[in-house]
Amino acid sequence: MVEAKGKEEVAEAELKARYKPGDKTSQAVGMAKAEADYAVAKEKCDDKAGNDKTVCVKEAKATETQAKADAKKPMKPTVANKAADEKAAAPVSKQESTGEYVDDAVITTKVKAAVLGESSLSSAEINVETYKGTVQLTGFVGSRADIDKAVQVAKGVKGVTSVKNDMIVKGQQ
Repeated sequence: MVEAKGKEEVAEAELKARYKPGDKTSQAVGMAKAEADYAVAKEKCDDKAGNDKTVCVKEAKATETQAKADAKKPMKPTVANKAADEKAAAPVSKQESTGEYVDDAVITTKVKAAVLGESSLSSAEINVETYKGTVQLTGFVGSRADIDKAVQVAKGVKGVTSVKNDMIVKGQQ
């Protein structure tokens, strides 16, 4: 129910942005996505207990805060944006549907929670991003074994189709 309500709110914001394009409506879409992602992630945290639930809720809130901050940043027009505006009717393969976006946000949250739950990893320095089921891990870790463990943990999360490893061992660049 929470996921459906979030999708509805995001779709409504996207329609308004198409009807009346501008920074304000673009920001509203970003805010709607952030709030929908948070609501879904928080709902999924309810299935957990104790410290796992606390970590899950904190991770979901941090993700929401970052997404809202990103949504508030003013969009700078670029040559690519102008070209996209001119060809607005043409399909763009790099865009995700609302459902895909929400699914990826859920996967990102699950991977972050799984990495945080892995005591052998210094997870504070591992960043997780997801696009169409492909998880990208970036950041700094202490050893090659940590990289291998983080990749293994990410691959074990339901919904992950592949893992792109861009982590770096501290001191080696």
